[in-house]
Amino acid sequence: MKVYLVGGAVRDQLLGLPVKDRDWIVVGADPATLLSLGYQQVGKDFPVFLNPKTKEEYALARTERKASAGYTGFICDFSPTITLEQDLIRRDLTINAMAQSEDGEIIDPYGGKQDLENRILRHISPAFSEDPLRVLRVARFAARYHSLGFKIASETLSLMAELAQSGELQHLTAERVWLETKKALNEKNPEIYFETLHKTGALSVLFSEIDALYGVPNPVKHHPEVDSFIHTMLVLKQAVHLTENNHNLNKSAVRFAAICHDLGKALTPQNILPHHYGHEQAGIKPTRSLCKRLKVPSYFQELAELTCEFHTHIHKAFELRAETVITLFNRFDVWRKPQRFQEFLQVCLADTRGRTGFETKDYPQIDYINQLLHSSNEVDVQQVIADGFEKQAIKNELTKRRILAVKQKRITQQINK
Repeated sequence: MKVYLVGGAVRDQLLGLPVKDRDWIVVGADPATLLSLGYQQVGKDFPVFLNPKTKEEYALARTERKASAGYTGFICDFSPTITLEQDLIRRDLTINAMAQSEDGEIIDPYGGKQDLENRILRHISPAFSEDPLRVLRVARFAARYHSLGFKIASETLSLMAELAQSGELQHLTAERVWLETKKALNEKNPEIYFETLHKTGALSVLFSEIDALYGVPNPVKHHPEVDSFIHTMLVLKQAVHLTENNHNLNKSAVRFAAICHDLGKALTPQNILPHHYGHEQAGIKPTRSLCKRLKVPSYFQELAELTCEFHTHIHKAFELRAETVITLFNRFDVWRKPQRFQEFLQVCLADTRGRTGFETKDYPQIDYINQLLHSSNEVDVQQVIADGFEKQAIKNELTKRRILAVKQKRITQQINK
């Protein structure tokens, strides 16, 4: 029996990156051998065991053979005669198919180390095409390692495009698509994930609402980048910048809302382009459709839909009537969910800066709207109750007093200018 460290741990170690999870492969053993050594079996489909001391996962070396459509239709063989090389060749990329022996030797039968040095993401064998999930995984790796200069090999991109056209992607479950996408949203360059999927044709299959933005023009005066898909990717990049070190925000929710904020532009009638009157309200339906299909968590969906509908309100914050401001606050339920509103404001800032040449533009609207929010929050609900209001009348009076607080704050701001 021989034990090897495999996959991501070996890859990241060679790249000089922190190793998060360590996976191990056991060659020349069967389940009974590991159970006799105190290992605990946790895998149902194929034997995976927890080390009794470290609790890390140890899997028996195995081969896989495609038996049916999708990413689950595989027959596995994990007999003791399976070699390390046979196990490694079933993996997706050469850089993920290296192993390290217990004495530190790197075993690299498929050129992973060379591809690491050349910054290439390359598939190992034609068997890559047997698992459609790999299209998303490779796009995610491209997003993760883009800042290190990694590119996808042209022949791998071609295979990904073939998979996208084959109909295999439709067999992926919503949960797996969302899981890969959420992971990608948390990478350094999530825009590369979506750009790669667009390049291979997978975006139109799995994220048709986002793909529909491609080629939809905006007025060049406000959007020098013109294209709505390009703008959305620039907004996503800004959202990454604004959330990467802010631990008070749900960063993947902010980034998802950034992707959805302009989905309504794909529905703009041709005769009014490049203008997009009413795209805010129009964006709710495609956002809801995307979220329902991928089973996106409700928190993400709610933030994305609200962002679609109201992002231009913040752009025009200085023009909003006090009544409109309080209606906005009520729609976001800022009184009970203050964090969600701050996340929304970050998407609005990302939208403003996600335009070519506007990357550092000042956005005083956030400070202004937060001042109005602070004044509204000072209205005391207990005082309203003490003043004799009951039931629905409490809510109505609260709204009145909050509107008045916003009006008074505006007067104070104008005096102080």
